[in-house]
Amino acid sequence: MRDLLPDLVVAPMAGGPSTPALVTAAAQAGALGFLAAGYQTPPAVETALRAVAGVPHGLNIFVPTPPAAPEPIERYRDLLQAEAQRYDIELPPVRLSDDDHFAAKIELAEAYRVPLVSFTFGVPDRRIVARLQAAGCRILITVTSAREAVQAVAVAPDGLIAQGGSAGGHAATLDAARYRGDSSAGSVLAAVRKVTDLPVIAAGGTGSAADVAALLDAGAVAVQAGTAFLLADEAGTRPAHRAALLAGEETVVTRAFTGWPARALRNRFTDTYSAAAPIGYPAVHHLTAPIRAAAAARGDAEALNLWAGTAFATVHPGPAADMIARLRQRT
Repeated sequence: MRDLLPDLVVAPMAGGPSTPALVTAAAQAGALGFLAAGYQTPPAVETALRAVAGVPHGLNIFVPTPPAAPEPIERYRDLLQAEAQRYDIELPPVRLSDDDHFAAKIELAEAYRVPLVSFTFGVPDRRIVARLQAAGCRILITVTSAREAVQAVAVAPDGLIAQGGSAGGHAATLDAARYRGDSSAGSVLAAVRKVTDLPVIAAGGTGSAADVAALLDAGAVAVQAGTAFLLADEAGTRPAHRAALLAGEETVVTRAFTGWPARALRNRFTDTYSAAAPIGYPAVHHLTAPIRAAAAARGDAEALNLWAGTAFATVHPGPAADMIARLRQRT
């Protein structure tokens, strides 16, 4: 594992920001970038894998979550009718389950012998881990606590990603009902290292070289950063999201957009719906997708899932190589 990992990893960011260009730029700067398979069709994932075949890279895959209970999702759909009227769209019927083409994406990772495959939203079956390892892949599982780390270690991965609550985007928690997002990358790293000798990557709230250095000094084999690269020239971040990062004031943990706790810039949508949003990924994700698409088309950031970690204010536009150099620069 350590032979594949540089000190800095560009996190997988589903929904557009992670691109082959960003992964390639990271590799050229001596870091390692992850493609995000989440939300992508298998053909799109395959196209991206072909595009990065010549450079070190990883692929992140969502572990399917259990189907949501229908009643809370239906009530939330009724509440979202106000947004449908606001953006002149129709909400889709409730779709309680969706495995995000999990089996097909596992097959792609195996066929392309992806150097590093990470999982989030859960712990994959031991047989899947062994199958990918037999194909030459190294396996990482994302966790948010020592208890989750113990569960992950049971399926024999090659390493873990310790995600602090300060991280932007979806939490890798296995307990969405109790998750509050109030942990730091350092505290989760320390807790996870107490229960395993596996290599651990630290993630969450890294906006400076000092943040990265502190986590490496604390025993992380590498540091994974995502928000720091949202404004990279090579990232596929939406224009409205880019503008919001430069103007935002604070982040919140919300289930409003997808039914799973995720850290985002505070906006009208999080203020209006966070308290009412049920646990239910991906059912809620499918409900809000047309709202988000309509808002994006209008350049309206107030109804977009503006994923961002707590260090978002340190982010500046520019080439990914410059961002990597800044995160590595020790005084």
